[in-house]
Amino acid sequence: MKVQGKIFIWLSAFLLAMAAVYGLWSKEPVGTTALFLAFGLSLMVGYYLAFTARRVDTGAQDREDADVADDAGELGFFSPHSWQPLALAAGTSLAFMGVIFGWWLMWFSAPVILLGLFGWVFEYYHGENQNQ
Repeated sequence: MKVQGKIFIWLSAFLLAMAAVYGLWSKEPVGTTALFLAFGLSLMVGYYLAFTARRVDTGAQDREDADVADDAGELGFFSPHSWQPLALAAGTSLAFMGVIFGWWLMWFSAPVILLGLFGWVFEYYHGENQNQ
């Protein structure tokens, strides 16, 4: 994780320099704001990775003498298939169409969004994925 943290921190330094140059050169506020926001996001990810790398064991990606097989094994828990993101995407699509066609469409999209969100959050508390 040390390598990834350094990459993101260097990327954030580059984005900060490019945001300053772009902002002074173009005098265009939208692109300048986007570059500054990209700088902030890159800095947050880099700080998180560098902060976490100090608390976990050294991974194979941080050693010079590591082989590909050194990273073999269980990588973590990955969720099984779920229909909840589809419901959340449908509700969000309706909400964005509400911005286009009329705010009244938000009344129909809000329950779909809430059902998708609550279903996704609580999908491990019922059914076949319930912890025993």
